[in-house]
Amino acid sequence: MMTTGMKAPDYLGTDTDGREIRLSDYPGKRIALYFYPKDMTSGCTAQACNLRDHYPELLDAGYQVIGVSVDPAASHARFREKNSLPFPLIADTDRRLVEEFGVWGEKSMYGRKYMGTMRTTFIIGPDGIVERVILPKQVKTKTHAEQILAGE
Repeated sequence: MMTTGMKAPDYLGTDTDGREIRLSDYPGKRIALYFYPKDMTSGCTAQACNLRDHYPELLDAGYQVIGVSVDPAASHARFREKNSLPFPLIADTDRRLVEEFGVWGEKSMYGRKYMGTMRTTFIIGPDGIVERVILPKQVKTKTHAEQILAGE
């Protein structure tokens, strides 16, 4: 897994509009790069909507929010539109980014094991260095923006 002190890749991926997203697109900003399992699910919706509701505060504090999941761009577009999300969502359909950041792994639900994205947020400084990692067991979907802003 990508850890504190490591250099994040500049090229992150393509968003729902087909636009390439790079860290260098946001000079002077801290990036809250959050990986989530699936569009339209209750936890992922709660997390995205919390970030949406606190987006002005995050921007004022110098953060840019970018979401990533392995869902296709069309799914992301519906998710963004339905929830009025103001930040980009990267469609990591080839799993390049989830694997590079080390958040693709074995999960379990109702005794069934499967591979999926571990809900994780990376705070990346303006220099491209990972400053903080909010691990899957630490992420609070309903108050995630507050976690980012509080430095938890």
